[in-house]
Amino acid sequence: MGQNRTEVSRSNSRQERSRDEFLELGLAPTCNKRLATDGVARHGQRMSDQNTQRLDQLLVSLGLFASRSRARDAVQRGTVKVGGKVVAKAGALFGEDAAIEIDDPAQEYVSRAALKLAVALDHFKLDPSGHRCLDVGASTGGFTEVLLARGAAQVTAIDVGHGQMHPRISNDPRVTNIEGLNARNLTAEDIGHPITFIVSDVSFISLKLALAPALDLAEAGAVAALLVKPQFEAGRDAIGKGGLLKDPSSAPDVAAELEHWFVEDMGWESLGLIPSPIAGGDGNQEFLLAGTKP
Repeated sequence: MGQNRTEVSRSNSRQERSRDEFLELGLAPTCNKRLATDGVARHGQRMSDQNTQRLDQLLVSLGLFASRSRARDAVQRGTVKVGGKVVAKAGALFGEDAAIEIDDPAQEYVSRAALKLAVALDHFKLDPSGHRCLDVGASTGGFTEVLLARGAAQVTAIDVGHGQMHPRISNDPRVTNIEGLNARNLTAEDIGHPITFIVSDVSFISLKLALAPALDLAEAGAVAALLVKPQFEAGRDAIGKGGLLKDPSSAPDVAAELEHWFVEDMGWESLGLIPSPIAGGDGNQEFLLAGTKP
């Protein structure tokens, strides 16, 4: 099966812009390019004599990513090069001797969602150092990992699911991992200590439902950094095929309405609302909301 130079090097401008945004924010790692092998594939040659694999599967086989979904996401964000050229298609075929370089700021984290919180903390100049934090919708632990890396004293991570958190995060002595807890039912007894810093990344539920108890329980002076997903705030009638908003241009207004609820109904002060530089896994535009409790 053949693979020509045009097919290998094709990438779109949106992916390049996304990576450039992370470079400007200082999130792209320096000197973090990794060569999978020393051999450089000749992209014009026929590859019938090689054992070829999809690029996302090859990245996993070589131990560069833990799962195909993480590998596929990295490829789609334009952070993987083969033979010095960005490859934008996870299904492109390559042999094991292909020279692969990875320059992905998300690779060091257990979840790419970590990048979103890192952006929020940097943009709004929020410092979790020394705080007792609550991570609502912790999942694999990307947000918790960022909090720990930035000096959080303790993180209580809650999620309605089970067995999702990466062992590297759940085994940290600063982490209390509470599984099977719906955030709508959160009580002070569940946490057992004051909350001074809240982060949240939840799906398939509005923040108005998921966060109200946590925001009420937080101490005066507490800080929040929240991921807003308009597709879960707009209502079912606004959602089309694939979970995407039927009208993507409505996303900023939907996010702004959530910010209004945060201030007017929950009594918090907003520090601002900004677009997330990385889209959701389904392609929806997401937003980052930060605030403090008077």
